[in-house]
Amino acid sequence: MLFIRVGEFASRIDMAPKDVQNKRIENSFMLTRVGITGLKKPITVARHGHKIQLVTDIDAFVDLPATQKGSHMSRNVEVITELIESSVSGKVPSLEELGIKICDNLLSRHEYASYAEVHISADYFLERRTFSGKKTVEAYKLLARSTARKNGEHRRMIGVEVSGMTACPCAMETTKHLLEKQFPSYSSSQHSDIPTITHNQRNRTQLLMEVPKGADVEADDLIMIVESSLSSPSFGILKREDEARIVIDAHNNPKFVEDVVREILAKILEKYQRLPDDVHITVRSESEESIHKHNAFAERVTTLGDLRNKR
Repeated sequence: MLFIRVGEFASRIDMAPKDVQNKRIENSFMLTRVGITGLKKPITVARHGHKIQLVTDIDAFVDLPATQKGSHMSRNVEVITELIESSVSGKVPSLEELGIKICDNLLSRHEYASYAEVHISADYFLERRTFSGKKTVEAYKLLARSTARKNGEHRRMIGVEVSGMTACPCAMETTKHLLEKQFPSYSSSQHSDIPTITHNQRNRTQLLMEVPKGADVEADDLIMIVESSLSSPSFGILKREDEARIVIDAHNNPKFVEDVVREILAKILEKYQRLPDDVHITVRSESEESIHKHNAFAERVTTLGDLRNKR
């Protein structure tokens, strides 16, 4: 049995614990991003006279030099909590701007870091109408990406994720060919205004766009751009007539994921003609296949300048 004298035990309690994170290590490597993910916080965004209550998921990172064993991750939580609690009155203008403030504070608290990055996402709802005129409230996702460097360089991006529907153009063309062979009296050219059957896909598309300092990019506009670039929007609840109308409209507007991405890029060029060439854009679209065991995916990471120059 192990006995420790009272005085010895007291002295051990008084000893300060070692800061393991600050321990210097040899023959190590720097790490690009170290931090926390999935921190849930309520945020009130005050924008253009309106207040929106959001429940957000926040990821916060800094880089870690090779000489530092670990990052002080509790500082990330402290920074985020302090900033959000000081802004609950509705003074946060946007998620990406809040991300910049978090990044700057992370760099201040992590004296060894030269780079900070914050991701924020939140469920978001907009009122929509089905084809029959019925009002519905549909779910989307807001995205924000913010970065900062010790030299004062900032980058902020606003983004959205939209779920909708695509109809496969390839299967549609093959179906037309097979129907004409199987039913000689059938001629798709005589019924060009009637869509041919094909398989459908649930599509999820993300659009992220850099917001230059002083510029104003609205998430609602980005949602409209993405949703209008799909074969059809989707809805949480539909009656039979609306269901049929969505299927017909989607088949009248078949899209590959490649088509979705390219149409979004074209609409961004048209919408944001006044933004500078160095604005970064990321569009990624994924369709969950109904007849395959894999999904279809397309992405473009680019700048407005490259798009304008057809690159």
